[in-house]
Amino acid sequence: MTSPELAHGGTLFLDEIGAMPWAAQEKILRAVEYGVFERVGGWQPVAADARIIGATNADLPQLVAEGRFMPDLLDRLAFEALVAPPLRERREDIPLLAAHFAARMADELEWSEPPRFSAAALTRLAAYSWPGNIRELKNVVERAVYQTGEGRSITEIVFDPFAAASPNATNASSAAEPTGDKRQPLGFDERIVATEIALIREALIACRHNQRQAAARLGLRYHQFRGLLRKHAAEINKK
Repeated sequence: MTSPELAHGGTLFLDEIGAMPWAAQEKILRAVEYGVFERVGGWQPVAADARIIGATNADLPQLVAEGRFMPDLLDRLAFEALVAPPLRERREDIPLLAAHFAARMADELEWSEPPRFSAAALTRLAAYSWPGNIRELKNVVERAVYQTGEGRSITEIVFDPFAAASPNATNASSAAEPTGDKRQPLGFDERIVATEIALIREALIACRHNQRQAAARLGLRYHQFRGLLRKHAAEINKK
């Protein structure tokens, strides 16, 4: 039995629809347009009445313009569009989410008290770009909780555990640390700006200054990346 058939009378959730192959888009469009589909290997149409919700971190209008997503399907799915800003655009939520994930991890480990985040740890969490969004935050917090221990203070945050094991790799946690004069500690806003500049420079170098690839590397839409590039142009272009 296929997903539309199982979802009859309910809701069918399609994750990462921006990565859906063209052939699959055609089948979904037919199901949305006519309320029917065919089972794999079957030839008779099967009716299904389901609410369809799609999710993606891709820019669907841009994919349509590039010929990678069907405009008719986007029109059908865009009956109501909800935009959830990425984590880096709502940094005020990071402490609350980190505490939530820490408490859940402590419950799974059957600890009576979860570790507490130090001010330095919260600053590092807030300064990071979070290309993996909330899922990455969850993984980073769970790792920190497990490595810290019950009821203790979390002082170290590891963003990329694989980089630490490789002498030739750059640790993402190091990339998240802004550069500057260590004798004059930067304030929160200055740390955010310095982090954005460092990450943009790193992405541009890694992608040989291909701005679209650099935007994708950072998990940004192209127009968001271009906005940050214009904002920090003077600093980024410094030798």
